[in-house]
Amino acid sequence: MTVVDTQAGADLISRTRALIPELSSRAEQTAAARRVPIENIRLLQEAGSLKTVQSRRNGGYGLGMRAHLDTISTLAEGCGSTAWVAGVVHAHSWLLSHFPAEAQDDIYGSNPNAVVAAVIGPRGKATRRADGSVTLSGFWPFASGNEVADWLLLGAVLHDESGAVVDEGDFAVPAAEVERKDDWYVNGLTGTGSCSVTVENLEIPAHRFLSLPGLIMGSSPGMDLHEGWTHKCAPVPVLALALTGGAVGIAHQALRDFPALVKGKIVAYTADDQYSHPLTHMQAAEAAMCIHEGTLVLYNCADEIDAAASEGRELDLLTRARMRLDCAEGVRRCLDGVEILFHASGSSGIRLTSPLTRAVADLRAINQHGLLNLEMNRELYGRVLLGLEQNSPLI
Repeated sequence: MTVVDTQAGADLISRTRALIPELSSRAEQTAAARRVPIENIRLLQEAGSLKTVQSRRNGGYGLGMRAHLDTISTLAEGCGSTAWVAGVVHAHSWLLSHFPAEAQDDIYGSNPNAVVAAVIGPRGKATRRADGSVTLSGFWPFASGNEVADWLLLGAVLHDESGAVVDEGDFAVPAAEVERKDDWYVNGLTGTGSCSVTVENLEIPAHRFLSLPGLIMGSSPGMDLHEGWTHKCAPVPVLALALTGGAVGIAHQALRDFPALVKGKIVAYTADDQYSHPLTHMQAAEAAMCIHEGTLVLYNCADEIDAAASEGRELDLLTRARMRLDCAEGVRRCLDGVEILFHASGSSGIRLTSPLTRAVADLRAINQHGLLNLEMNRELYGRVLLGLEQNSPLI
């Protein structure tokens, strides 16, 4: 990373940190509304906090994955739901750097602050006609932040007119052209507005498509359009790591919130002061180490991704498989730490007004993401580690 990049990153994090009080003041409102308030999005846009990994060509900073984690974990100290949406917006801005130039210009040409939501997995069906035009239909759940988005990336299997599968990937669609379902009623990340979206026989210009197999294999229309190295980061590790930054910030904020929750309390059915009790000290230390371990794993993963991209190296299959597991293990350790704090806080921890209540719920929700499934990632990495054939293309 150059000196300019380092200073740009430091300035960005400073501006982002200044947002924490206002984001925190609206955290309960965000959860109750089940969506991120437009006021939060405007704050992030003004600070540049959504453009960390967005390419310079498209009006962003073109910083790396460490800067991404710094930005999102900082936002999560104020509001976990806002941080989650910002994290996936980062991922989508990175993904868009690989689309054809015309698609990038459609989205960012007149609005470098465009917010892009997505459901990247190929849940829809697209048909390419002989003249190259495409129609898209489908139902996509978990479209985080779609109500504040300008565009969406919707994943689909691509067929030819005979019905044969020819590819799979993502289509860029203006947000005004999708139908939203008000179905986001959940416990955890409740303020992300991750409701479902649908389209039916929507015409898509051919240039608004990106092949995911092509991207993973290192071939994309946008690969040679950009300066710097951020767009050269390994795709699947980037997309997995983009789901984790919120967990770091939520967990560290929970650790800061914990002392005030036990100070002045008496251990139930004893005369012992909980704040000065050795058990409380052991619980706090164990929780802090869990969170520290999770943070180290995730930041090490980010640094490895950045180093390989900046040096022009390709990450081997085993390393990429381990990075998927790094992401799953990292967020689980953050959850483990906050669970310890939650149980140590006693019955008061279940109050809706307790900061640990939302922290636990949000961290559990993050850990439920399919790409962060701990057991499946352990199995995937173990297979590759033992020399067996990979059982997922997403490595």
